[in-house]
Amino acid sequence: MQEICQTIQEFLTAHGIPDWLVVFIISLCPVLECRLGMFTAIVLLGMNPFVGFIISFIGNILPIPFILLLINWIFDILKKIPVVKKPIIWLEEKTLKKRDKIDKYGVWGLLLFVAIPLPGTGGWTGALLASLLHLDRKKSFGVICVGVFIAGLIITVLSLIFGAVIF
Repeated sequence: MQEICQTIQEFLTAHGIPDWLVVFIISLCPVLECRLGMFTAIVLLGMNPFVGFIISFIGNILPIPFILLLINWIFDILKKIPVVKKPIIWLEEKTLKKRDKIDKYGVWGLLLFVAIPLPGTGGWTGALLASLLHLDRKKSFGVICVGVFIAGLIITVLSLIFGAVIF
């Protein structure tokens, strides 16, 4: 993942994109999210951790309301297109396999799912899961925000501790 961040960062920086926008763009992306946005901000760009955290958090949270509101509708449309139908069904099934934490712990399960910075978890997947399970959107958004905040703090601390070791 370090190489991915570094490649994206170098590409964007080479095209005149300011550092804060590089971090914001990385944090907007599914899979990368604020976890790699924070890593890029602190380790690759040497940005002030507080500033990097705020930019990463906002970038990660920005798409969440749209996912919560629109993803079921978008998936319904995409399932009508034969070429895209199988990948959408695969994504839904893969996401719904993670529902046991939500079914068992409710809102706390969603919070833990988003907050623990592991591959396959995060704001995007949490919002997709909340939408597919038809959870309350307002509650889900609040819980996802808190989860992204916690994940961002964890990655900030890890980046500060291990950043010097990596480079």
